[in-house]
Amino acid sequence: MTGRADRWIRRTTIGCVALLALIAGTVSYLHMHTLVALHGQPGWVAALTPLSVDGMIVAASTTLLADSRSGRKGSALPWALLIAGSVASLAANVAVAEPTLIGRVIAAWPSFALTASYELLTRQVRRAAVRKDRRAGQPQQQRSAAAVERASAPGLALVPPTRRARAGRGAGDDLQRQAWQWALSRQASVGILPSGKAIASVHGRRERWGRLVKSAGQAGAYNVPGLRPVAGHGVEGS
Repeated sequence: MTGRADRWIRRTTIGCVALLALIAGTVSYLHMHTLVALHGQPGWVAALTPLSVDGMIVAASTTLLADSRSGRKGSALPWALLIAGSVASLAANVAVAEPTLIGRVIAAWPSFALTASYELLTRQVRRAAVRKDRRAGQPQQQRSAAAVERASAPGLALVPPTRRARAGRGAGDDLQRQAWQWALSRQASVGILPSGKAIASVHGRRERWGRLVKSAGQAGAYNVPGLRPVAGHGVEGS
């Protein structure tokens, strides 16, 4: 799925959730206002009580949305507040509805639809955040791996022959070339190309250094005149 398609899907979901929030908030406010007034509270209390419930739902929802943007699922507190507010709104809707099954389902539906749609939105935002973090982490992992590679093989710089010709022959390059020449000489005398461990041991280096020298030499990086390694035994003239 392309990034543009993801954005359009997320925007469509946001639009649907906003519309449902407007519908559910209006219905819930009217039902809760009626319920509070029926229980003997003054007019200003009846007008403000629904706002306290809806405000708690909005605060919990935005907190969960912020957690989703960071790739987290959300802590227990905002979820508890969202569920408590939704249950209170749902109960108020059902309490003032017509005392029939159909009437109560109709009154409860807007709050249920809003809660379910909001959870779908948070899942989309959470998945998008996880994908973004993975893409951002790949370059950093590559840089870290390169740094570890350089630290584990000091003095070793395996570069193409053209670059080495321009840069000249440094001390590290000379040692690698000498190590490869020694390996070819050893192959000529005993019939077997030495291991990377043996190459490194003779030249006072780590085993990994010897393996890299051997790999580079077999790939033709050192261009030893007159000789080249042969798969198997011995040395073949160029």
